[in-house]
Amino acid sequence: MFEDLLDETGRFMVETADRMLADLCGPEVLKAADAGEWPEAPWAAVSEAGFDRATLPEDRGGAGLTLAEALPLAAVAARHAAPLPLAETLLAGHVLGSTGLPAPEGLVVLAAGPGALLRPEGSGWRLHGRIASVPWGERADAVVLVADGAEGPRLCVLDRTERRAEPGSNMANEPRDTLIFDLRLDDVRTAPFVGGTETVLRLAALARSVQIAGALDRLRDMTVQYAQERVQFGRPLGRFQAIQQNVAVLASDAAAAEAAAAVGLLGVSDARAVAVAKARTGEAASRAAGIAHQVHGAMGFAREHRLHHLTRRLWSWRDEYGNELHWQAALGNTLLRHAPEDLWPVLTTIGRRAAR
Repeated sequence: MFEDLLDETGRFMVETADRMLADLCGPEVLKAADAGEWPEAPWAAVSEAGFDRATLPEDRGGAGLTLAEALPLAAVAARHAAPLPLAETLLAGHVLGSTGLPAPEGLVVLAAGPGALLRPEGSGWRLHGRIASVPWGERADAVVLVADGAEGPRLCVLDRTERRAEPGSNMANEPRDTLIFDLRLDDVRTAPFVGGTETVLRLAALARSVQIAGALDRLRDMTVQYAQERVQFGRPLGRFQAIQQNVAVLASDAAAAEAAAAVGLLGVSDARAVAVAKARTGEAASRAAGIAHQVHGAMGFAREHRLHHLTRRLWSWRDEYGNELHWQAALGNTLLRHAPEDLWPVLTTIGRRAAR
């Protein structure tokens, strides 16, 4: 996936991650993670390979990749329904690298939501607030967040002892915890952050778009294979015209989702490109998941089957950081600001900006 966006090094990393996660994210791992168990072995392998720190600068232990180069790794993880916060660590590394703040050791995730306030206090800062639905917020060794204040938005880094977590989860049983905090920060752990909460929400929406595209890629392959192998009324399901038509729609949605996510990756700093990505992948997730379950029938709902691990993630990711209706409205409102004669040039340049 996203091969046109990757150089030789990027393709090597993606292929390595694909083989690694195929071996390490089997049914037992997914079942255990669904019950709340941390997938120790898969995450250790991802961390040892350096994938979680790929967006950090090289002088801080990372690979110095842009989001366009690194987020395809999150698509690979999504393809295997890997219960890992890889997308969140890549986002955290990206924003830390943009500000020059030091990267903490261990699992570092981005909290992309409003609710944090920062004010000057003596020679430092007072940070307090509450942020909901933070992926793996309780388990993370450190959390990166954006706080609002009179002097503008700032990026802040909190360690495990400086926050209280109220556990939560999404439909896929991935941790989505509420973090509560009230602490004093020095200048070493906070820095100005241009764009504020809106920027981190946009980046998080892009990551979900890429993950949806990865999961749909696997969903298509599984559904096509099942339709070819499953025999009903004396012939494979794939020989029935109605099934063929539905599978064709699913395959079209998977291809469109990858293309839309690629638009977002090519325009990371362009809100219009991200809106296209999240709106189209969200639409595809809804329709394709329904078709996949129709083709698989009751088998797809069985706890032992991988299908529901993918579709529950698709439904969850579709709604996180704005569903398709939210981003369609955002894109429409942006386009309405342009004169009629400018509409076509604007539409045809979305996603052509260099990734940053």
